[in-house]
Amino acid sequence: MDLIKVIEEQQKKPDAECFKVGDTVKVHFEIIEGKTKRIQIYEGLVICMKNSGISKTFTVRKTSYGVGVERIFPINSPRILKVELVRPGKVRRAKIYYVRGKIGKAAKIKELVGPKAIAAFAASKAAAAAADAKEAAINAEHKAAAAAAAAAPKK
Repeated sequence: MDLIKVIEEQQKKPDAECFKVGDTVKVHFEIIEGKTKRIQIYEGLVICMKNSGISKTFTVRKTSYGVGVERIFPINSPRILKVELVRPGKVRRAKIYYVRGKIGKAAKIKELVGPKAIAAFAASKAAAAAADAKEAAINAEHKAAAAAAAAAPKK
């Protein structure tokens, strides 16, 4: 087997894709600023998914103070702690770039209802529960490191 494919399979997240294009999601990702680490939440509409395998990415669009802001996230990034499904959307396209030209109510995507939506929410909740445990462990680690730094004698 190819060595690159073996390494890629080890780095893939098993529960990474619990959402699709058109869904409104909350992306919890870790930001490192100097020595401090914090978790930031980016909530918006998934407008596209690109590539495949380990290099798969998704673009999330939100409107902030009247200005559309888009951010591209790699699905298998270790900095993404979890992707929480807020509202499943009903779209008929793979890429919904047309939302960029819409303003206000016209930019809304219809909500998916029925058994598909229930299944999507169940999968999202299971993935979120696993990610919550991981996030709590990271927060405890940060607090322990901060306490150790505070207790260390200063020169």
